[in-house]
Amino acid sequence: MKNPLSALPALLIIATGLYACSGASKSREAQLETTQEKIENVKVTTLSSRMVGNTLEFPANTRAYERVNLGPVSPGRIEKIYVEMGDRVKKGQLLIQMDQTALLQARIQIANFEEDHRRYEALKESGAISQQVYDQSLANLNMQKTNLDYLEKNTRIKAPFDGIIALRNFENGELYPGGSAILTLMEIDKLKADINVPESYYPLIKKGMKAEVFCDTYPGRQFEAEVNLIAPTVNPASRSFAVEMKIPNTKEWLKPGMFVRIHIDLGVSEAILVPSQAVLKLQGSNERFVFLHRNGLAQRVPVQIGRRFDDEVELISDRIVAGDQLVVLGQARLRDGVKLNVIE
Repeated sequence: MKNPLSALPALLIIATGLYACSGASKSREAQLETTQEKIENVKVTTLSSRMVGNTLEFPANTRAYERVNLGPVSPGRIEKIYVEMGDRVKKGQLLIQMDQTALLQARIQIANFEEDHRRYEALKESGAISQQVYDQSLANLNMQKTNLDYLEKNTRIKAPFDGIIALRNFENGELYPGGSAILTLMEIDKLKADINVPESYYPLIKKGMKAEVFCDTYPGRQFEAEVNLIAPTVNPASRSFAVEMKIPNTKEWLKPGMFVRIHIDLGVSEAILVPSQAVLKLQGSNERFVFLHRNGLAQRVPVQIGRRFDDEVELISDRIVAGDQLVVLGQARLRDGVKLNVIE
C-alpha cells in the first residue's frame, strides 16, 4: 500500500497550476475591461440663437462725487472748527482755524523782506548794486511769499467745493497730530457708482450712455444715471472692465454707501441661451465650461456666462454656434473625448 503522503507534492503542483491559471484569467479580464472604451449615456439639446432684450443689470455701491479729507500738513493746535457734521458749506468758506503763531511771524518777515527789496530797487536804479544782488533779493522775496501762501492754506483751511460735512474727528483746542482728517467734506448732489462689465460688451458701452438706477430703500422709485468714465483696459482675471456711472442726486435721496442696481439698456440682440445646470464650474476657480456632443464624443468647451433669464443663462464663446448639440443631462460625469450614447 502506497504512503498517502507521497501524493502530496503532486497535489501541490496541481493546485499551484490551477491558481496560476485563475490569476492569469483574472488579469486578462481586467486588461480586457480597461481596453474597452466606456460609453456614457447623455441627453442633448440643439442650440439655437434667439433675439432677447439686451438689458444688463449690475450691483453697485454709491459714493460721493467728490470727497476730501481736510487738515493741515503739519501737526499743531486746533484753534477753532467752524462747522459741525451735517453742515452745508460753500466753496471758499473758512472751516478750520489752526494756531496762527507761525503765520503771524511769516507776515512780519515778509513785510521786512518787501521793505528791503524796495531799497534794493532804489539802489539798482542808481547803479549802487549789481543786477545779481537785485535778483537775489527778488528771489528771497518770492520764496517768502510762497512760504506765506503755504502757511495761509494750512492755518486757515477753506472748503475746496460746495458740499456737506460728513465727518468731524476733532474738537476745538485739541492738538492735531497730523496724518489724519479733522473734517471730511463730500459733494453729494451727484454721486458715482462703479460697475464691472463683461469684456464682450466693450464695443457697446459709450460715454454718456443713459441708465436706470433702482434702490431697495425706495421701492418703485427709479433714478437716472449715465456712463461717466470707461476703463481703457480689461481685467484679465475677471474678463471685465470698469465703468464709472454718474448719478444726479439733486434731492439727495440717495446717500453715499447705499446699495443700488444699475440697468443699462443695449437694445435687442441675438443670444444663445441654455439651462443653467448645463454649465459646469471648475472647483476652486471661476472657470466655467460645457460639454458638446460632436462626432459621437464629448468635447469640453470653456465658456463665459452672460445675462440670466430665469433658469437660463447666456453662453459666450467663440467655439459655440447655433446647431451645436449641448449635453444637458449626464454632463457631470463626463471627461473630454469620452464616447457618448445619446438617449431620448
